[in-house]
Amino acid sequence: MLTKSVYPYISLVVTSAFLIFFALLMLRLIFNYSDPNPFGKIGRFSFELKKRTDKFVYPAARFLANFRVDTRLAPLVTLFIAGALTYFGLGIVHNTFFIIDELSKGIISGNIKAVIGIILYAILSVFVLFIFIRFISAWFVFTRSTFLGFVKKVTDPVMIPFQRLIPTIGMFDISAMVVLILIGFLQTIVLRVFVYS
Repeated sequence: MLTKSVYPYISLVVTSAFLIFFALLMLRLIFNYSDPNPFGKIGRFSFELKKRTDKFVYPAARFLANFRVDTRLAPLVTLFIAGALTYFGLGIVHNTFFIIDELSKGIISGNIKAVIGIILYAILSVFVLFIFIRFISAWFVFTRSTFLGFVKKVTDPVMIPFQRLIPTIGMFDISAMVVLILIGFLQTIVLRVFVYS
């Protein structure tokens, strides 16, 4: 059972990495407002920290600048996005292990109905992953020939009707969240009908 044996260790490593990242960006936020003496030890540390975290914070600062919000708050936006990525990333890993475990159980026990249910659940999970990738890709420029272009092409038939109903906020496609909730509901139904019945 990967869900019980391997996932806790992955979760511990990823959560620890996020907490370290959280601490560093909170320090950067404090330095943004305190503006320490650049010639002292704290000032030099602040400069190094800013230099090393700029690649993560810069997209958020650019986003805030578009709305004329203080760009010194960019570490908070970056932390929000990193937290969401950590949460969804761990969810994807857990879901993958769950699918492998349940599919193995169904095959070993010869339960065809459960195997069909898990395959349907897995297809919906891949679609969820594609929508998540599409949501994140709003930060990047891509062409139709790339993998992100393929993801867009696959998810367009579902996403376009929802995008017409729910407008984007800045560069964030809120309709993606609605579709993810609906697919999560559909996955629950599939599990109850095919696997747990």
